[in-house]
Amino acid sequence: MPDISPEKVCFIITKARVFDVKEGEVDPGESSNPLDEDFRQVLGGFRDDPVGEELRSFIDSLDEDEQVDLVALAWTGRGDFDATQWKEAVGLARSRRSGSTAEYLLGIPLLGDYLEEGLAAFGLSCEEFDKKHL
Repeated sequence: MPDISPEKVCFIITKARVFDVKEGEVDPGESSNPLDEDFRQVLGGFRDDPVGEELRSFIDSLDEDEQVDLVALAWTGRGDFDATQWKEAVGLARSRRSGSTAEYLLGIPLLGDYLEEGLAAFGLSCEEFDKKHL
């Protein structure tokens, strides 16, 4: 069972989904219609993207054990491990830990979905969290 709180994971899931819908950087000269230009910027990803920065900051503020759990949870949700292999997933995440955990996780497409599936493998969901905080 993960030691990281489901509330923290649910926060990351929510922000990761917002981050995932963003495109790469937008070339301002690339618009087919000048009227659409301002709207393209909304979904364009930028180096100083506030959602990405918020996610990086939040993940970086987690302690090492929580960061390791987060990586193992993403791997579990992706299908690399199942709930019965949790200790193995955590051990591998800990041994492979190098560099920024936030950068690694934000480089995983569908991170929010994988984390949600990882929680589900342990019978947890963000619906429970959302109901408590309405």
